[in-house]
Amino acid sequence: MIKNYDQLTSLEIDTLREIGSIGTGNAATALSQMMNREVRITLPEVRIMGYDEAIEWIGGPEEVTAGVLVKLSGDVGGIMLSVQKLELVNVVLETMLGTSISSYDGLGDLERSAMIEIGNIMISTFINAMSGLADLNIKLTVPAFAVDMQGAILTVPMAEYGGMSDYLMAIGGNFVCDGKEVPCHVILSPDLRSLDFLLRKLGVSDE
Repeated sequence: MIKNYDQLTSLEIDTLREIGSIGTGNAATALSQMMNREVRITLPEVRIMGYDEAIEWIGGPEEVTAGVLVKLSGDVGGIMLSVQKLELVNVVLETMLGTSISSYDGLGDLERSAMIEIGNIMISTFINAMSGLADLNIKLTVPAFAVDMQGAILTVPMAEYGGMSDYLMAIGGNFVCDGKEVPCHVILSPDLRSLDFLLRKLGVSDE
């Protein structure tokens, strides 16, 4: 039984990276269909890192951003967050609504709905890919949307969930749409029981 992320073998970490790569690729395909534009993603970087390190990696705790967050239950418990920086928000809004914003203060109800839908698509396609690979049954809550400093967006749900782990699986890459390259980050924090179960189902953990 895995007690912390430090016990993961290189094979287990490589397997998690493969899930990250497949999940983000599926998300790009789903976004392409929704926006009716070609959307592809650069080779994503998948890291297992500490909470503070993950926050720094996506821009720092004080950077204001939008986030769509869901809780996972079933075979895998934890939280998953789609980080939506302003560049990504504007690509989506320009494509879907023909508008753009200069700051998150410009998000109205229609724009927020569009961003929730995009975040939900990114998360659900990622989870579907993981479920398909490992034959898992994972349930998702209704997505929650927040605009806040990145540190605050993650701190509140993680504290509420009971501090599952000090480590996160952070996936980062760039979506490319109409020649524009915009950053995309997704953060997955499964509890250690779920991580252990996932790796067993994938056949890379025998303990």
